[in-house]
Amino acid sequence: MTNHSETTGSSENGDISQAAQPGRTHGAPHEGPGDEHQVTLRTPAELADALPYLLGYRPEDSIVLAALRDRDGRGRFGGRARLGIPASPDDWAGAAGQLVHGLVTGSERRGVRPEQMVAYLCQEPGRGETGRDVMERLRPLAQKLRVECGALDIPVVEALCISDGRFWSYCCDEEACCPAEGLPMGLPGTSVLAAAATYAGIQVRGSLSELRARMLPREDAVAVEQAAALDAAAAVLVSRILDADGRAEVAEETLEAAERLMRRLVEAPPVSGVPAEDLRDDQLLGHDEAAALILGLQDRTTRDRAAAWMEGDEAAPAMRLWRALARRCVGPYGEHAAAPLTLAGWVAWSTGDELEAREALAMALGADPDYLFARLLHQACNEGLDPESIRRCLREGREGGEGAGAATADDDAHGGPSGGGEAARSSAASPPGGRRRTRSLSTPSPAVRRRSRAQDREPGTVTPRPRTASGAGHPGTARTDRTRPPASGTPVTGRKAARPDGAGTARGGSQGDAECP
Repeated sequence: MTNHSETTGSSENGDISQAAQPGRTHGAPHEGPGDEHQVTLRTPAELADALPYLLGYRPEDSIVLAALRDRDGRGRFGGRARLGIPASPDDWAGAAGQLVHGLVTGSERRGVRPEQMVAYLCQEPGRGETGRDVMERLRPLAQKLRVECGALDIPVVEALCISDGRFWSYCCDEEACCPAEGLPMGLPGTSVLAAAATYAGIQVRGSLSELRARMLPREDAVAVEQAAALDAAAAVLVSRILDADGRAEVAEETLEAAERLMRRLVEAPPVSGVPAEDLRDDQLLGHDEAAALILGLQDRTTRDRAAAWMEGDEAAPAMRLWRALARRCVGPYGEHAAAPLTLAGWVAWSTGDELEAREALAMALGADPDYLFARLLHQACNEGLDPESIRRCLREGREGGEGAGAATADDDAHGGPSGGGEAARSSAASPPGGRRRTRSLSTPSPAVRRRSRAQDREPGTVTPRPRTASGAGHPGTARTDRTRPPASGTPVTGRKAARPDGAGTARGGSQGDAECP
């Protein structure tokens, strides 16, 4: 099962109790402002409260696995993995296997095999359901996760269902600590862990749906006007892009327009709140300007040259521009969003925001599952590669007038990477080219070529191609009793490193060591 809509976070930003034990309290020993902040988690309530801080956002409709490894007698959090809960129970076994094996494989690739797991199932009730109904309905999924982990000799020390503001344990049936009606979640930001995270500068950025909303196509009356502008731009630009001389001219026009719009964004007065910020940026881009940029970025080399706006004072306005353009890929132009979404993912990764990077790149693959540049960056980001090698090449390209392009002929050849790590590493070894005014341009994207064929069939018209559907994935013996595993008696401390701010988008995913490319 392949699921491009997975999201992830750092693989080592916390510790928890090696075996959550009821009736104990947690502590938060702080050694000083410059030291790691440690929070010891021992109860199911503390584990439930820790989830948003493990991921950096509040998961929705999600299966989450958190790996544990031993360090000095303490169970420390390792990688985390998240995947959307499949709608059909028939897909639960495949989803459980994908998530468990992906997390374990990724951890082993980093040299640390998980020794235990904590599992979370997060889903809000449907119409006519209660939180307890959700818990019972998802019980077979929790069992499949335990079986998959047990087959690898990795016990699940706790499995929790979080729904409707309450949580339940699948591993404990003791009424005294885990009653059948569940226990209420604490108010956000009121726990000791929340206080320690705030002290350490860690922020929880809301839900994934809120992150994705910043890059989803607009669905309002203005979208009709934007679609008309895209049709008009395609009728003019597609033929020019397919001509060698015209392509060079379009490239220069596209990059100059992007620079002009970035300056406009920088000069715009500040507003308060993410929705207001995005609305302001939308109002600063005309329909014709956005259409010309979207079509121009379908040329792979033009896109690669734009990727050089990735750091310093250029990164923030570039990110705002790519988000705004992704929101303008409306109606039949949905697959054209792969270019601005990939650029947004690259800028986010380059600036250290892996959560937004993975979400943007996953959305790019949702728009066009065969977009190789997004696939390579997605895999490299998931494998924890350092983007500095790509940044260095882009810098050299801008300063020296020469660049090494990763997305030339190979990028146009649709088809997946030849293999896991090799493909991702090749993206870092052969980064997108630096901005260069004299370089010969690469083959246009398939979206441009399809529009050209449509124009050839009926002169003077453009036949929109419907948006490619997201490549949503289908999704030994083990302990199957509901008795909590015996506690080792050793508490575990939580360790969190500061996470950069940002935002992101996509549809269902996987976190930490276990991104499933």
